[in-house]
Amino acid sequence: MTERPDRATLGAFALLVLIGGSNAVAVRFSNQGLPPFWGAAMRFALAATIFWIVVLVRGIELPRGRGLAGALIFGTMSIGINYALLYFALLEITAGLTMLIGSFVPLLTFLFALAHRQESFKWRGIFGALIAIGGILLAIGGSVGTAVPLASLAALIVSVVVLAEAPVILKLFPASHPVATNAIGITAGTIILLVISLIVGETRQLPSDSQTWLAFIYLVLLGSVVLFYFYLLVLSRWTASATNYAFLLFPIVTVFMAGWLLGEQVTIAFAIGGAIVLLGVWVGAFSGSTSKAEAVSLPVPEESALD
Repeated sequence: MTERPDRATLGAFALLVLIGGSNAVAVRFSNQGLPPFWGAAMRFALAATIFWIVVLVRGIELPRGRGLAGALIFGTMSIGINYALLYFALLEITAGLTMLIGSFVPLLTFLFALAHRQESFKWRGIFGALIAIGGILLAIGGSVGTAVPLASLAALIVSVVVLAEAPVILKLFPASHPVATNAIGITAGTIILLVISLIVGETRQLPSDSQTWLAFIYLVLLGSVVLFYFYLLVLSRWTASATNYAFLLFPIVTVFMAGWLLGEQVTIAFAIGGAIVLLGVWVGAFSGSTSKAEAVSLPVPEESALD
């Protein structure tokens, strides 16, 4: 691993932020025409199918043993458990509070990486995350309501914890090709979401209007296949804590996309807070240098994820 991410990694990180931040807007459109758990299950089922097709066409080797276990655990945590809890929380919690609590993902990831001895302690990681959290608080804190159901809040907090721990856990297992890891992991997560949809008795239906179809197709192709591909690519070349700084940038993209597509107003407070978030991300993920002793990275598979 180099001291700083190369251009390919930075490019993948930028696309990760752009697509990840746009997903929230697409989900809003999708949820207007599909039950949440069923919509998520269909989305990830199609995404997994695409990854499996790529695995078969390109003859990508599937992980075995501990590598297979890592992919299954990662998918169960980041797709199945995380999305199930998140969708449940969003039934009662505002998007603003969701973004605010979600901004703790990079800080928690850094702490989990320390606990697993994957990274060494560095103050800039703490300072960067706290600066960015302060920026998000300034940007959206005023829109966060006070009346929050305890069960929904607990579900959201656990979702954030699971999402922060998932990439750290994945790094404990042997590396495999990002496409194979996604195919296995997303399949595992999809099964969990489908079971939940059946348990709660959701109506199983297809999108009924063009707007929902467009949002659903976007979520499958870009919001799932491309997003998760680039996420694992960046994770394989960078530390888990640096990779998850993308979650601090998602709200900025989300608000600007919502302003463009939904006509939502971008306030001065959000613009200032967004600038503070960018400063925090730079301090935590890009400033200084990361020595080899500071991080344990996944080795990049022999078959490059970029080819």
